[in-house]
Amino acid sequence: MSTNLILGLILLALAGYVIRVFNRLVRARNQVHVAWSDVDVQLQRRHDLVPMLVETVRGYAHHESGLLERITEERSHARSARDVAERSEKETALGLDLDRLIALREAYPDLKASDNFRQLSAQLVEVEDALQHARRFYNGSVRQYNTDIQRFPDFLIARITGFHDADFFSAQTDARANVQVDLDPEQGR
Repeated sequence: MSTNLILGLILLALAGYVIRVFNRLVRARNQVHVAWSDVDVQLQRRHDLVPMLVETVRGYAHHESGLLERITEERSHARSARDVAERSEKETALGLDLDRLIALREAYPDLKASDNFRQLSAQLVEVEDALQHARRFYNGSVRQYNTDIQRFPDFLIARITGFHDADFFSAQTDARANVQVDLDPEQGR
């Protein structure tokens, strides 16, 4: 065989390898985008429930205006977050205060008896469960994608073609602690 033929076969094999790796990386990156879309849908469902929950609680728990205002503000900040890391931080804070909001039912018997509050609480629990699954799927997709673009020799192709690490959607350290709820409405005055 001639040297040119051998060199041509080597280049053809190398080009085939690069194409295969590039296509796999594109598939992994697209999986991350799809997974984020699933998270975003659940976050939007949560955001849609927040105003209804706040208004329902406002009617029964007049002493909790600070919490209600904070939830409304956190919802706004979360919706305007620029990237996954910032969104993760804002959504974690919102989730903690939503937990506090739901826990208020113990301090306000009329609120606990409200059919509207009970229905909205059940919907929120359903959304939070779906959100937890979507986050897990997203983080699994990010883990696989980041592994793919960091593995040798694939990382050479990834860097040359513009692939970059994706951010995980994770809880902040202080959010992992148990939620503390003050159920004494007199203390909030």
